[in-house]
Amino acid sequence: MVRGIDLVKSSSLLRLKYILAQFQPTGPGVSVDNTTCTDCTLVQVDSVNRPGILLEVVQILTDLDLVITKAYISSDGGWFMDVFHVTDPHGNKVTDSKIIDYIEKALGPKGHTADGLKTWAGQKIGVHSMGDHTAIELIGRDRPGLLSEVSAVLANLHINVVAAEVWTHNRRVACVVFVNDDTTCRAVDDPSRLSAMEEQLENILRGCEADEKAARTNFSMGFTHIDRRLHQMMFADRDYEGGGLEVEADYSPLLKPKITIDRCEEKGYSVVSVRCKDRSKLMFDIVCTLTDMQYVVFHATISSEGPHASQEYYIRHMDGCTLDAVGEKERVTKCLEAAIRRRVSEGISLELCAKDRVGLLSEVTRVLRENGLSVTRAGVTTVGKKAMNVFYVRDASGNPVNMKTIEGLRKEIGQRMLLNVKKVPTSANAPETSRWAKTSFFFGSLLGRFLA
Repeated sequence: MVRGIDLVKSSSLLRLKYILAQFQPTGPGVSVDNTTCTDCTLVQVDSVNRPGILLEVVQILTDLDLVITKAYISSDGGWFMDVFHVTDPHGNKVTDSKIIDYIEKALGPKGHTADGLKTWAGQKIGVHSMGDHTAIELIGRDRPGLLSEVSAVLANLHINVVAAEVWTHNRRVACVVFVNDDTTCRAVDDPSRLSAMEEQLENILRGCEADEKAARTNFSMGFTHIDRRLHQMMFADRDYEGGGLEVEADYSPLLKPKITIDRCEEKGYSVVSVRCKDRSKLMFDIVCTLTDMQYVVFHATISSEGPHASQEYYIRHMDGCTLDAVGEKERVTKCLEAAIRRRVSEGISLELCAKDRVGLLSEVTRVLRENGLSVTRAGVTTVGKKAMNVFYVRDASGNPVNMKTIEGLRKEIGQRMLLNVKKVPTSANAPETSRWAKTSFFFGSLLGRFLA
């Protein structure tokens, strides 16, 4: 006898197949349709199925700052087929011909190299992809003022921070920093300088850590997408374990995701259902985590209505097994919850724009620390000769940020650079990220060059 839950999941699967049947593949390729729907753009991707293709497609759409309102995925067998309903950040159709052309080229058959990597490496870590920069990966225990200390060390070593992305979650911090020499503007490749930098940064990260292995500094030579790399670093650091009291204190009930894992007996899938507050890049964070945990998504339906998102994934492990053990289900649930929360920021965001110079990041983060503010997430970007930084901050003691403190910052920082203060919206209808940090680090400037 089929259980009641399986009838529901089977019905969802049939609905998905019916929807996808309306978009029969005519061959490998991608189409961007602005006529079928009145309120969104349809992006359909047809391709030969291969590992990781879903993550690559979602990654490109989110890197373009597109909002995925609905999606229907089917990759059972040898064919991969996705239909995405997308809008721009303002809820409008995607009409920019350059963006459409980029989507068609990046997601089309010629957008993939032989090894499955994108030919355009706009968000890839490493000195191989961007010869003028060295990528530094940092992971350790979070504490107030840590970013200030790290940036001060780099400034003292005459190293310029070109871009950086910082995430904190569950008392841990992960950071990828792109740097170069302040005189040559080239990658830092001298072994003695790298060794000195690594030693000083690890001393700062270690701090009061009892376990020396808990704080690490690496010079990345790989080609991993920046957001995916941050997820991987925190996953490897097991940020999803422990800290339950802190998690409950730091996040409002609205942000707590509801995750269930059931079994579809008829088709032999595990069904992962996620319902939580909607936000940008939510689908990417979930698909990224499932992929890195070695689970394959065969079918999926994604929908955003009002402030909430509902996402359902039919998965199996790469070895073909479903999630049957209680411990395995609990681990997947914890890891997905952590992935969703890593990017969430509540409270105040500070947007700063100034002429770029060596030590600017050190100066700004020092002022934040001296005013009793702790950075929970940060995006540092350099566009031309301008530094555009966004800091999500909270009171170092965990209390809401006092607006008198913000006014003091305006007077101290605003005299030298533009300072824009925003309250991070709790409504899903408002954009989550600022106009200066739509995507991680300097993607915006690179995309501008491509579209030009």
